[in-house]
Amino acid sequence: MSFKEINVTEINENFIKNIGDEWMLISAGDQNKYNMMTASWGFAGVMWGSPMAIAAVRPGRYTMEFLKEKDYFTLSFYGDDKKIHTVCGKESGRDVNKTEKTGLTPLFDEETNAPYFDEARLVLICKKVYVQDLDSSAFLDEDIKTKWYPNEDYHTMFYGKIEKALVKE
Repeated sequence: MSFKEINVTEINENFIKNIGDEWMLISAGDQNKYNMMTASWGFAGVMWGSPMAIAAVRPGRYTMEFLKEKDYFTLSFYGDDKKIHTVCGKESGRDVNKTEKTGLTPLFDEETNAPYFDEARLVLICKKVYVQDLDSSAFLDEDIKTKWYPNEDYHTMFYGKIEKALVKE
């Protein structure tokens, strides 16, 4: 099977459900070296007049290195099968070859070299336009800090302009 590029406005999906229930892979790097991680937090919508996706990544994640270094990242969705997310969410690419362990087939966007995988059903190729660390002093609800950040490892938010949307044909 191959992918077909569609206009991002043609996506008729519920991203709250997709990200929260289905989960996604955040991938960054290039053909020489890349990594991917499972994420169940993030956003998609319109910002600064463009379709935008926001990936939330904790500082200790290996994928963070690739996100900081590269101009593009991808968000990819795989349906309800959580097998790949078990590996990509619990194991580090520093320690294991996630591509081998999951059996995913890497592909690279022709224009940006951003990595994604042939097994995905939907891929968003995003150009990094803004990066911001969450500021602990900005939380108005202390319970969020207590529950989600007991180690004070606040997420970095990567805003990506969605430049391509790919769906399986």
